[in-house]
Amino acid sequence: MEINVLESTNKRLVFELKDADNTFCNILKKQLNDDKAVLVATYSIRHPLVGVPKFIIETTTKTPKKALNDAISGLTETNKDFLAKFKRQVTK
Repeated sequence: MEINVLESTNKRLVFELKDADNTFCNILKKQLNDDKAVLVATYSIRHPLVGVPKFIIETTTKTPKKALNDAISGLTETNKDFLAKFKRQVTK
């Protein structure tokens, strides 16, 4: 995935996330919104077939880049846990 930053301040980050689909964008949005320091985390896609997701993150007590990194770390851990549980079930 390629990230194209459109706007970056201490409290707001706007970026495009090329090659991402609604599935990934929704889970990233949920992870971001679970962070108490995030005021707004949303995205839009102008056209479902050819549009590029555009994210907006606004924060209070940490930078949006830190919130994004924390969200990605959280998703990585969740996926590791899921994979481990899945493998245990398959090998039973």
